[in-house]
Amino acid sequence: MAQHNIQGQEGENTASEYLIQKGYQILHRNWRSGHKELDIVAQKENTIIFVEVKTRKNTLFGSPQDAVNDKKIRRIISSADAYIKYYKIDNPIRFDIISIITDEGNKMIEHIEEAFYPPIW
Repeated sequence: MAQHNIQGQEGENTASEYLIQKGYQILHRNWRSGHKELDIVAQKENTIIFVEVKTRKNTLFGSPQDAVNDKKIRRIISSADAYIKYYKIDNPIRFDIISIITDEGNKMIEHIEEAFYPPIW
C-alpha cells in the first residue's frame, strides 16, 4: 500500500477514535457506492454527520482542510445524497472536516463542524 494511503487510513482511524470519544456513533467508514465515497458517516443525537478526513505530515503546503475545495465539496455532497437515498435518511445532516497533522509523531486534530453547506445548483 502506498505511503499516502497508509497515512490516510491512520488519519481515519484517529478521526474515528476522536469522534467516539466525543460521543458520536460511527455508522460507516469508507462507504462506497460506485465512484462515490464518504470517509466517515457518524451520528450524534438525531443528526447524521458526513465527515471528510484530511491528514498531512505538516503544513508546508497549507492546512489539510485547504484540500477540500469546491470540486471536492461537490463530490462529497453527491456521495452524501446517494447515501441518504440508499438508507432513506430523513434526519438533519451536516458536513464536517477533521484535519489531522502528524508532525514528528505529534497529532494535532482540528474538528470543523458545519465546515460547509450544500451549494444550490
